[in-house]
Amino acid sequence: MARIAVIGAGMGALAAAARLAVAGHRVAVYERTETYGGAVRRFERDGFSFDTGPGLLPLPAVWRDLFVKTGKEPLEACVELVQVDPSARHVFADGSEVSLPNASRAGVVSALEETLGAGAGQRWGDFLVRAREAWDRTRRPLLEEPLWPNWSVLAEREPYPSVPHKRLLRTRRAGTLAEIGAWELRDPRLAALLEGHALAYGLDPRATPASAAVLPYMEHAFGMWYVRGGMRELARAVYERCLARRVEFRFGAEVTRVLEKDGRAAGVELADGRVAEADFVVAPGTLSGAAAGVPPRGDGDVAPRRGLPSRLTVLLALRGERPEGAAHRTVVHTEDRDGELESFFGTAPAGPARPTVTVLRPDDPALVPDTGHEAVVVSSVVPAGTDLPAGRVEALITAAERAVPGLRDRVLWHEVRTPADIAAETGAEGGSVPAPALAAGEGRLLHPANTTGLRGLFTVGGWSHPGGGLPHAGMSGALVSGLIVEGPGFRGSQ
Repeated sequence: MARIAVIGAGMGALAAAARLAVAGHRVAVYERTETYGGAVRRFERDGFSFDTGPGLLPLPAVWRDLFVKTGKEPLEACVELVQVDPSARHVFADGSEVSLPNASRAGVVSALEETLGAGAGQRWGDFLVRAREAWDRTRRPLLEEPLWPNWSVLAEREPYPSVPHKRLLRTRRAGTLAEIGAWELRDPRLAALLEGHALAYGLDPRATPASAAVLPYMEHAFGMWYVRGGMRELARAVYERCLARRVEFRFGAEVTRVLEKDGRAAGVELADGRVAEADFVVAPGTLSGAAAGVPPRGDGDVAPRRGLPSRLTVLLALRGERPEGAAHRTVVHTEDRDGELESFFGTAPAGPARPTVTVLRPDDPALVPDTGHEAVVVSSVVPAGTDLPAGRVEALITAAERAVPGLRDRVLWHEVRTPADIAAETGAEGGSVPAPALAAGEGRLLHPANTTGLRGLFTVGGWSHPGGGLPHAGMSGALVSGLIVEGPGFRGSQ
């Protein structure tokens, strides 16, 4: 039985802790804040409750696997999972809109054909077939295995089978999401639908490799799910599973340094000077630098990603009941696509008057004081680590009115969550939000391996392989557990 120190109580760290405890190890988690869950938090006021991090769960099989492997109670015995239908309602710049059924390619094709015109649904359906091929080619090496030592193979090879496109007497193939939208989908609304999946992770569709086609594919193939009571309930369930497996938690315990002895990790030092010895240390990918005792990555590893955008979130307490049949999630697409992308990824100082926003309206009595009120969450991508321009919150609310008519007249109060709040909760520089690992693009969207330059020290969570997102956090925990339990020969679950 080994002693294992886990730094931080984010979702990836909790997943690793539960699996390691079941394997017979003595696990202690040191969390600098006073609670667990990382970015999966809850804000409560006046009988209203809001998710301040992820609001929906893609690919719940990852967390089902965790509960199967760590105890007799399945995930559904600990939380209530609800499949969101429609998966999303999309409101486009020209005023047209479409509601897409959950996990139904045929239903999505039919809805797009009926709403956007003849051929639109078929083009999107054909795109999903190609996206599935990209998923099949990359799923295991990107998500279910430790990062290969020869990861450059993933960086160079584009798994998305682009359609040949003749342009200026030359035949070309789409290498980015933006090119897929322009050359294969050939409709600005379908392009917005595609690019929105990248933008949600703070990725520039003009530079994001075509392999990001797997992001909409995951949603269409596996569906989008909601946890009754809010996504914080998933964090609670995982935390309680850790407690049931005798994982120890020390809250308000900030780790300042990883101890090293004889060339391997030997424990952690806390801000108050205390030392906790350990045989293995599991740290978040945000912990780095010589002061923390974390050596630089080897020359052959992926470089840590920096400068990703963050999110601005507005929590709205509304008077009046939620209309029957209202979509759980509505994406309102910007009327100034180029201006929005320049504000996030270029040199423009401010975003468009109406940015792309995601509006979440859960049908959940647990989130409101009574049926005469509604809890709504509006969010948008913003630059990380910078002061937000004046009027940005008003711009979000203005855009959200296209999804919730009469919104302003219903507002009782609102609460704003900024990149600074994300930084305080997760430790990510500037409140940056990590994106999932993606192939191709010269490795720009890969994340550093879970192993490090110091033996016995592993990294977990969104800033290490396989990247950001709730499913990827669970996968990260499984990979770190496998590397510790089975050793460097571990090649992922079969």
